[in-house]
Amino acid sequence: MSAPDREVLWHDLECGDYEEDLPLWRELAEQAGGPVLDVGAGTGRVALDLAARGHEVVALDRSEPLLRELRRRARRRRLPVEVLLADARELAVARRFGAIIVPMQTLQLFGGAAGRARFLAVARAHLRPGGLLAAALADALEGFDADHTEPPLPDIREVDGTVYSSRPVAVREAPDAVSIERIRETVDRAGHRTAEGNVIWLDRLGVAQVAAEGAALGLAPLPARSVPATDEYVGSQVVVLHG
Repeated sequence: MSAPDREVLWHDLECGDYEEDLPLWRELAEQAGGPVLDVGAGTGRVALDLAARGHEVVALDRSEPLLRELRRRARRRRLPVEVLLADARELAVARRFGAIIVPMQTLQLFGGAAGRARFLAVARAHLRPGGLLAAALADALEGFDADHTEPPLPDIREVDGTVYSSRPVAVREAPDAVSIERIRETVDRAGHRTAEGNVIWLDRLGVAQVAAEGAALGLAPLPARSVPATDEYVGSQVVVLHG
């Protein structure tokens, strides 16, 4: 399996089955009208769902392999999803959006306050008057707190005779961020095994902070929304700002 294919596979294994937030994105897209910009679209988990419901969707990601797979899935389902390969903090297109949505804690991946400020300014510039910006925020420590006495279960999938497993092993705190550490393992039919570490850093961030940062740019806060936790995923708070 090629490296780009592996990126798609790990992404889908760790994120692709998540559905708990979809009703909220559908509601906000309906409320705001189109077009909708899906930031951190990956292989199209949210973008394809919204397009299937008749929304005009633009999918933004900085990973070309993920967007290539999104295009393939959109063609297969005959869904007209436009894709943009770009860093969300640097977006500059002649488009204005009725809704800009940022699922799956993508806002917490922008590298602290400076990166987040760049994105919020870009989002403000690309919103239609009256448009909505909504971003999901999560506390990664939630899955490793006193209420969770067992470690999270691994995500497991078999593809072409090879078993892929992504196992969360630790969450570590820093002053302004939290790291989530996983072990990614494969076992093929012949019993050959591979194992590699994967670490992502999420900014420690709450709704009130993002609302204040948005207000400084002229984005008015609306009541926050929430997505409930499941056995597999932590819950999230969703900050909603009005352009």
